[in-house]
Amino acid sequence: MEQTGTDMEMAVVPPPKPEFGPLSAHEMGGGKFQFRKVFVPAHRYTPIKEHWMEIYTPIFEQMKIDIRMNLKARKVELKTRKDTPDAGALQKCADFVHAFILGFDIQDAIALLRLDDLYVESFEIKDVKTLKGEHLSRAIGRLSGKAGKTKFAIENSTRTRVVIADTRIHILGSFANIRVARDALCSLILGSPAGKVYSKLRTVSSRLAEKF
Repeated sequence: MEQTGTDMEMAVVPPPKPEFGPLSAHEMGGGKFQFRKVFVPAHRYTPIKEHWMEIYTPIFEQMKIDIRMNLKARKVELKTRKDTPDAGALQKCADFVHAFILGFDIQDAIALLRLDDLYVESFEIKDVKTLKGEHLSRAIGRLSGKAGKTKFAIENSTRTRVVIADTRIHILGSFANIRVARDALCSLILGSPAGKVYSKLRTVSSRLAEKF
């Protein structure tokens, strides 16, 4: 039996394409809630208590992440919600809380929630050079400078933020800027005079400005 043209056209009509809506961050995680815990040392209890609402508000309202302080475990606990919009929001919030605990100001640490290419890098003075006693004290003094002048100069020229906590140094910024700031700090630890470091910083920061 021969098929007519109409029958052939009907046979060729493809089925309608299925339409799938975008998956939510909760569905992308397999429908399971994800958790992060950030340890709070005893000396940071008072600052986190004083600034709790400044930490809580952007995390809960903007990032849609649940947050609470577990006093028994001494940890800030974070958990995703069903309406969490971004899969990477939980890690950003954990980085933000961790940066504040390291000693960064809220205004600086909150940039970790808003920008994608920011990181925190930490190292110790002994990683660069083994120093003890007065030599160690002088190295820490060189890093800060008189009234923090050297530290501010490094921060402003490299567009980073630096925290010097005893013998540990924490740098917040983009990958390239952290490297420039770290090199300047390492030069100071190794004994380079501040003037020489300043001139090198001016050269490198002008190159960074040309790149971007």
